[in-house]
Amino acid sequence: MEKINNTIKIHAQIFTFLIIWAGVILVTRTYSALDLWTAVKLIPQAISIYAIIGIIFTKWLWRWRFLQGWLIKIPDLQGTWRGELKSDWINPETGKGIDPILMVLVIRQTFSSIKCTLMTKESSSYSTTADINVASNSEDLYFTYNYTNRPKATIRDRSAIHDGASILKIINKPNKSLEGEYWTSRKTHGEMILTFESKDLVERF
Repeated sequence: MEKINNTIKIHAQIFTFLIIWAGVILVTRTYSALDLWTAVKLIPQAISIYAIIGIIFTKWLWRWRFLQGWLIKIPDLQGTWRGELKSDWINPETGKGIDPILMVLVIRQTFSSIKCTLMTKESSSYSTTADINVASNSEDLYFTYNYTNRPKATIRDRSAIHDGASILKIINKPNKSLEGEYWTSRKTHGEMILTFESKDLVERF
């Protein structure tokens, strides 16, 4: 897989800066071939304008729906997602598996960064790294992240703090959802299915 941010961000930044610089040159009427040095001296102004537009774009503009898909290839995943987790963990006392676990995934995202928190009744997981990737030879997008899980203190005798990783396919039709699998340092793995609930960022399960 390839990080989708890296495939478009550099070209988009260069293209945007050149447009801004050209705009500054046109506005100040320094586009004459005999006035090239004056045009070069306008680069600091172009950089300042680029920085301001960049801040506005990375925080808000890239989320606009009419820009999504054709111009902005990075999907807006920010919000609260609800679903369930199915684990292959076997209870050593009973020798049986466990029922699906209800969970809440909260994603916080800007144009250049993404992180998440996953909460269940018994624990919380915090991403240590996260990114959106595009599958090789495909246009399918995946949300991938590594995490640290901290069970509540009262159950750590049977559920220790551990690390893990997850890969979730981003699905837009017919419903906005995330589906995939996860692995843990406790040598367990399972499946996750989530559907988008709200742009609100909840803080507890």
